[in-house]
Amino acid sequence: MSETINIVVGYDERESVAYHTCVESIISNSSEHVKIIPLCLKHFKKYKEEHNDGSNEFIYSRFLTPYLMNFDGWAIFLDGDMICLEDISKLWKLKDDKYAIQVVKHEYKTKMSTKYWGNKNENYPRKNWSSVILWNCGHEANKCLAPEFVNNKPGSFLHRFQWLDDNLIGELEKKWNWLAIEYDENPNVGIIHYTLGTPCFKNFSDTSMSSHWHQYFKKLKNGHYEE
Repeated sequence: MSETINIVVGYDERESVAYHTCVESIISNSSEHVKIIPLCLKHFKKYKEEHNDGSNEFIYSRFLTPYLMNFDGWAIFLDGDMICLEDISKLWKLKDDKYAIQVVKHEYKTKMSTKYWGNKNENYPRKNWSSVILWNCGHEANKCLAPEFVNNKPGSFLHRFQWLDDNLIGELEKKWNWLAIEYDENPNVGIIHYTLGTPCFKNFSDTSMSSHWHQYFKKLKNGHYEE
């Protein structure tokens, strides 16, 4: 029997259509069983978000993925503003026990000073490294990631993975977190990240690589029930 792929996807009710479109793309392309967990703040019993500088509801709770998995096994975290163009099992097969996490190590300067909802979009070290994380949930170095720890650490500490030694941060190919608009159009990627704005927003509905998102959104809409 094949291994079930654990996937935690960021959920923000203000753009829930992005979450559902992301999930549709995962299921459509996966060759293996997937277990998808919406990362929704109201589902946490022991975590109350106290950071006040987030652009979405899962900007800090993503670091509780090992906690949600009872610090056991592996999981993939994805921002909700993404779609998968390739079989997610290909990413899953890249798991390497010598790492606590594996991420795309972006090095870029953003092209836009603001993003969706008018949020400020600044450059900072390790920007967007935390938007796709292949988590080794049982790794000893990740066992500190309990609710109190996450709530008491600033965003810079968390998003730069400063609880980890650098040699515990493995590198994934850029194709697994391809930044629409920021990077050139490329149909041969695994995951497209609409980091500046999902095409569900009017201002981003017809931007770079948006046609791929609309393809899965249309498939999602066509699956609704009609009498």
